[in-house]
Order: sequence, then structure tokens, then C-alpha cells
Amino acid sequence: MSSKSDVIENLRKAVLDLDADRARANAQEAIRLGIDPIEAIDDGLAKGVRTIGDKFAAGEAFLTELVMAGEAMKAGVEILRPIILKHKLQRKSTGIVVIGTVRGDIHDIGKNIVAVMLEAASFEVNDLGVDVPPEKFVDKTESNGQIVAMSALLTVTTPEQKNTVQAIEKAGIRKNAKVAVGGAAVTPEWAREIGADGYSDNAVELFKKLVAS
Repeated sequence: MSSKSDVIENLRKAVLDLDADRARANAQEAIRLGIDPIEAIDDGLAKGVRTIGDKFAAGEAFLTELVMAGEAMKAGVEILRPIILKHKLQRKSTGIVVIGTVRGDIHDIGKNIVAVMLEAASFEVNDLGVDVPPEKFVDKTESNGQIVAMSALLTVTTPEQKNTVQAIEKAGIRKNAKVAVGGAAVTPEWAREIGADGYSDNAVELFKKLVAS
């Protein structure tokens, strides 16, 4: 019989092996054993993706491998998501987040991990998807958003984060909206340079602080 640690390790290995079917099977086993779905994601699925992401950043893995790892993670998350949402309904909303990958960038692995973790922490998440222009962030934030979260995997798309911050300022809603940036191409120095309110490897804790500030 599988133990909790076995299942979490198998989730991590499934992602490392780019195996979506195994990710689904082990996610179902995690539910059967009553494992916290967030622990299964963070210590299993997401840990595998982060390992591939680090290899990609170091030039030791191809973009196709990173994408396939993300698909494997997504397959497992889809199994665990109903349990997460069920728990979320039992708690008061923590805050509202508008999240998306900036214009010119179609990568959603990191964004999806953050969105799932935020939902699990009872945030209301409005996911705009990928290749999101500044005006779409502005439109959604004007009607519904305390925090704007922008992801950029590619260095060439990071200027779109700056453009979006400027668009939010121009629209006159910057004082009501906190801005967080992330992604493989983003650094804390870049976040400060463009006037973002935060950058962190632990998005949930950062966003809780932004809501409270």
C-alpha cells in the first residue's frame, strides 16, 4: 500500500518524466488517501515543474520539456481541483486577484501554479490566460481586482509588465490596485524598477500581505 510520502514523490517523478497519465493516477491515489491537495501539488507536482524550470533556465532542458512538464502538472491538478474548490467554499474570501501572462508570451505553467495556490488560499482568482494586453488587465481590474498579477517567462516580454503598470497608472486605478510580477525572466530588481508592489517565490504569503497593506 502506498504511503503519503510515496504518492507525493510519485507525483513529482511523473512530472519529471513528463507523464500526464501517471500524474492523474497518482493524484487520484492522493485523494483516496486523504492527502491535502495543496501539499500534493506544492510538494509533488509543482516541485517537479520547478526542477524542470531550473534546468531550462540553466540551459539543461528544452522548452518542449518545460511545456510537457506543465501539461503533466495540469493533468494532476485537474484531478485535485474539485477538492480544493470544495474546501475553498467553506472559507471566507481572502481577496481578489486578476492574473495573466503578459502580451507576447503564451506560457502559463508558473501562472497556473500560482492561480491554483491562490484559489486554495481562498482568493477569488480571475485568470485572463496568456498573451494578455495591458488594456485587458486594466478593464478587469477596474471592475474586479485588488491585486494584478503578471507573469513573463521570456526576457523579451518583461517590458510588457512595465507597460501594464503604466496603463494601470494612466487609467487612474493604481492607488486601488496592488501589482505583483513573476516568471522565469523576472527578478526582484526588475519588480522594483517598474514600480510593482511585490515579487516573491511564495505568492500566497506575498498576496496576503498586499491585501492587508
